[in-house]
Amino acid sequence: MQRRIEDYALIGDEQTAALVGRDGSVDWLCLPRFDSAACFAALLGDEDHGHWRIAPKGAGLCTRRAYRPDTLVLDTEWDTDEGSVRVTDLMPQRDRAPDLVRVIEGLSGRVTMRGLLQLRFDYGLVVPWMRRVDGERVAVAGPDSVWLRSEPPVRTWGKDFRTHSEFTVEKGEKVAFVLTWHPSHEPRPSLVDPFEALRVSVEDWQAWAARCRYDGPHRDIVVRSLITLKALTYAPTGGIVAAPTTSLPEELGGVRNWDYRYCWLRDSTLTLGALLAAGYHEEAEAWRDWLLRAVAGDPADLQIMYGIAGERRLSEYEVPWLPGFCGSYPVRVGNEAVQQLQLDVYGEVIDSLSLARSSGLPFKPHMWRVQVALLEFLRTAWRQPDEGIWEVRGPRRDFVYSKVMAWVAADRAVRSLEEYPELGGDPDVWRAMRDEVHQEVCERGYDAERNTFTQSYGSRELDASLLLIPRVGFLPPDDPRVIGTIDAIREELGGNGFVRRYTAEGTGLDGLPGGEGTFLVCSFWLAEALHLTGRTQEARELFERLVGLANDVGLLSEEYDPVAGRQLGNFPQAFSHIGLVGTAFALFGGEKAG
Repeated sequence: MQRRIEDYALIGDEQTAALVGRDGSVDWLCLPRFDSAACFAALLGDEDHGHWRIAPKGAGLCTRRAYRPDTLVLDTEWDTDEGSVRVTDLMPQRDRAPDLVRVIEGLSGRVTMRGLLQLRFDYGLVVPWMRRVDGERVAVAGPDSVWLRSEPPVRTWGKDFRTHSEFTVEKGEKVAFVLTWHPSHEPRPSLVDPFEALRVSVEDWQAWAARCRYDGPHRDIVVRSLITLKALTYAPTGGIVAAPTTSLPEELGGVRNWDYRYCWLRDSTLTLGALLAAGYHEEAEAWRDWLLRAVAGDPADLQIMYGIAGERRLSEYEVPWLPGFCGSYPVRVGNEAVQQLQLDVYGEVIDSLSLARSSGLPFKPHMWRVQVALLEFLRTAWRQPDEGIWEVRGPRRDFVYSKVMAWVAADRAVRSLEEYPELGGDPDVWRAMRDEVHQEVCERGYDAERNTFTQSYGSRELDASLLLIPRVGFLPPDDPRVIGTIDAIREELGGNGFVRRYTAEGTGLDGLPGGEGTFLVCSFWLAEALHLTGRTQEARELFERLVGLANDVGLLSEEYDPVAGRQLGNFPQAFSHIGLVGTAFALFGGEKAG
């Protein structure tokens, strides 16, 4: 059976994450950070590239699985002829070392379990040296060291460079395995109690979820999206990765396979807005602070993305020994788009910092200076063509959304001075810039014949990012040009009710062969745009359809193929879950659940 992206569930410790399949196999895990090399890379290859499966002997896919309510603790259950069993997977909040905990519990009968651990460091390339120390297994290769232990002790044996185990569990009986990573040159880290870690993890996640302010329809999926965003946060810095994976394809068998284990500035305003609306001010403040650190420096050197600690060098290379998910090659590490010019990010950063100020986040003295420096650079740079929000790898163009976000930058600066004149600055200069950008976009980025804004000046192509025009306040929702743009995007970029980013095939826009699926966050933007223009019932119906695309544990990838009925792209995708949360608040924020 061909694997599907939605067959996976996420566990993590807010520094890295793992994907667990319906068959009980952990097929993706990077240690010790999101952006480290994977030690389980079967997701992008096969079992020989590293995985860890625990399941009933001879069993296939699980009978059922679910997260424990309002947690990131995953229960996977099998009903067999021998009886029923549950495997509970989690990554407890770490002190120093990352731990992967797997607790096996007998539910009925007497079930024989099989375990197969195949560690392969450096994305499946390096086979570690395994040895036994004090009854436990330790794997070492270069800088990496991983310990495997069980409570109570379970016999393990090595064969064909794999670690095997077989044991039985009866009703009420529990066995736990703990996999712990640490640098090979350091002493072994302290041991974690797996059963206590399970208890504490459940309590901590549920306490965190209980803080969510949202109480409208679909609260479960909104909370699940917020938990997912929390899981994609790198706790030491507050940065939020776009996804915990690399190279899950936007088209099966295609080349549109990118590394998303980094932090994008384009996500900043929507992320901040979602966290603030849901009541998570600490997380919003941590993201704001990461943003301030990352963008520090010459405004001309502002990047579209950074590493989880603010790293700037994210050099892209291919991993030739991995065949890719369902043969989608190449597999890439790093992201060459880091070198692109995307002028919209200036607007998004300035908008984010303005939102942080108006929302009452703790004041940072240098925050206004950062905004002013960025805007002063943008005051002349906004006229340049760029690569645009979608990181096209074709020629630079005058993308309309980039110009709209330049307007946002000037508008937010003017508004900030109007509300906080003590900040200091020249609002007349920025008002002039705001008016000039607005006039140019309306003249050169609008197709009067078709009554729609276009993707770039002089183009007939459309772009789903234009759905944000009313949201950012560039034009009011009832403006005929806004309504015309929404209708045109639905007509030309819509597919089975969902929305593509742009027309990829045959336009030469992004310099890549093949196509892609409908983009989930763009479909959420459409729902919100419909609501803003008074078509709330249509918006809610679309939202219901989008929520229905989540997999059985409530997770969304980047894209969706409405023809094949499957998810595409890196998984789970922060932008998709941010879109879900934001649209839920827009549509139902004033309603009660029930």
